[in-house]
Amino acid sequence: MSIAQHFVAGEGETRPEPADQADVAALAEFSCDTTNLPWIIFRAAHRAAHVSGVPGRARALLSALARTVDAQRPFAAIFARRELLTGRAMQSMRTFYRSLDDLEAAGLIVRPPQKRYGEAGLFGRAYLHLTQLAAELLGLIEPPVIDVNQAPAPEHPQAGNATAPSLPAPSASVADGAIYKDLSPEAFQKRQPGQLPADLQRLRSLGFHEFLIFKLMKEAKQQGKLLSDVVAVVWQHLKAANRPINYLRKLLSTPTDFAHQRRARQAAIDATREAERVAHEVQAVLSRCVGQTFFDAGGTRKIVISADVSTTHDVREPQPRVMAGSWQAGFIDALRAGRLLPATAEFEEQFAARRREHLRAHAPATVRHDTPPAARSLTRVGGDQLGILARLVGARRATASGSASLASPARS
Repeated sequence: MSIAQHFVAGEGETRPEPADQADVAALAEFSCDTTNLPWIIFRAAHRAAHVSGVPGRARALLSALARTVDAQRPFAAIFARRELLTGRAMQSMRTFYRSLDDLEAAGLIVRPPQKRYGEAGLFGRAYLHLTQLAAELLGLIEPPVIDVNQAPAPEHPQAGNATAPSLPAPSASVADGAIYKDLSPEAFQKRQPGQLPADLQRLRSLGFHEFLIFKLMKEAKQQGKLLSDVVAVVWQHLKAANRPINYLRKLLSTPTDFAHQRRARQAAIDATREAERVAHEVQAVLSRCVGQTFFDAGGTRKIVISADVSTTHDVREPQPRVMAGSWQAGFIDALRAGRLLPATAEFEEQFAARRREHLRAHAPATVRHDTPPAARSLTRVGGDQLGILARLVGARRATASGSASLASPARS
């Protein structure tokens, strides 16, 4: 009598007959579940279940891999956990590893070794790849046309060599989301933060964590604001706040237009800097012009620049005048525009000649001493004014004499 158990679940060519109705229902659900598979995946799973030359456990695992692989990229890495594959293949973990050995020995899969990652040198994941033979057996790619004139291709090329997609359109639809949701590890990896903007780095000194700053940037964007604008406007108040995080979050919910305030403040700062730059340039130009004399293009005005007092002299005026006020900017503009020229001997003579001509033309007429002056007559208006003045003078004299008579007994 043999005590060995011939019928082991998932191994061999035969399976034990179901004992009751529950087992029949489970077998029917496993054979035909309710998942809507695309035609190419359904055909691949069906072909995997009928591959000859491998044990039944290997066919079950190959069928699970056919349901998990991306039909558009059959040679890409299969991003699936062992729990998912063992559940779809209805195998234990030990049977799963035996099935992998069977498929690798048959040349249907490639198992690259684990790679180290990180500074600590820890081992990472090892992903499975289908081979050229497996992709052709499952119908994921078309078999190559054999040309007798060409040399035969290698039987089992590496999985990474064939990178071109075999399908022009995606193979999955909306109903296949539960199948393809875990194909790529990027879907469930935690997103790593990027680099903080330079103007928001100062928030770290107030106790703001990097992740919190990114969260506040998202909240500000939802409120139609930019966190950089808010921080730039209220930075001085934010530094003095007892709870800067709560204060900043409250500002994000207010309807204040911080972008406009930042632009207005920046415009004022730019205007001040521009004025300082212009004043610096004016002083630099004036320092180079100290001790020089300039004339206008017409030769009618003379400007003398000195360190303490600068003067301007017009041909129509007898004496030069001291330049006061904000004359420096106008002088620099006229000098740059070419309306003022450095003094030369020709300009000096031309200015002196124009000044003599103007003085001669506007000199007063000569009075003759032999001509008697014209008689002057008193008009009525003039007489009235003289009478008023005489009465005022008489009243003042009378008031002064009365004050003197009242003060004489007091002295005696």
